[in-house]
Amino acid sequence: MNIDFPASDQIPLLKQLWTAAFGDGDEFLTSFFEIAYAPERCRCITADGQIAAALYWFDCSCRNQRFAYVYAVATHPDFRNQGLCARLMADVRTLLTEQGYDGILLYPASEGLSRMYEKLGYHRCTSVTEFTCTPAAAPVPLEQIDKHRYAQLRRRLLPAGGTIQEGVLLDFLASQADFYAGTDFVAAVTVNSGHVHCLELLGNTAAAPGLLCALGAQTGFFRTPGQEIPFAMALFLTEKAEDPAYFGLPLD
Repeated sequence: MNIDFPASDQIPLLKQLWTAAFGDGDEFLTSFFEIAYAPERCRCITADGQIAAALYWFDCSCRNQRFAYVYAVATHPDFRNQGLCARLMADVRTLLTEQGYDGILLYPASEGLSRMYEKLGYHRCTSVTEFTCTPAAAPVPLEQIDKHRYAQLRRRLLPAGGTIQEGVLLDFLASQADFYAGTDFVAAVTVNSGHVHCLELLGNTAAAPGLLCALGAQTGFFRTPGQEIPFAMALFLTEKAEDPAYFGLPLD
């Protein structure tokens, strides 16, 4: 088995692993690998000509610290229960330390994954509030904005110690979601069959029902900064590293 950056001819194998691990379709994979993928931000384990495990990361920052948001960690079903995830995470830890990162952030999608990452030295570092609601009788003023305006307004509305997530990550998110701004809030949302899924609502969270009304939606799920639900995990790579107070946009 070999751990390395992927070669260009291994992209089809990375896509096969992704489909086997997460079940995403061709449209999503095409968008990810055209917009977000870069071989220098991916590590994989190759075994018998197959990609056995892989992960990706995006750059982000908080309090002048450089973090890597590790994303889409996956082991092929044929290679599970062999410790490959731990080997891959140890490899990327060493690599990112050598590259000068202050820490690693990730979002575990289940309690089982949280326990696994705890064994690898990660700790819970941020939380969020999630809620559902129905539309208000009247809409709030709402403007659809591009990713550049969203990044600008997001910085203004982030809680103190919030994680700045821009660049390639925001480029990819723009292919999956729409960005909106109101008088005192910003939101990144997808709308499907009358349901809004808000990946992040910053600012006035009470505007959520009015946002639904403005978008003509019947129901909505919203994620905001808060203290109710444990969310991101962190691993420090330098002595100066400090937990962010908020991490959003996990691309889930």
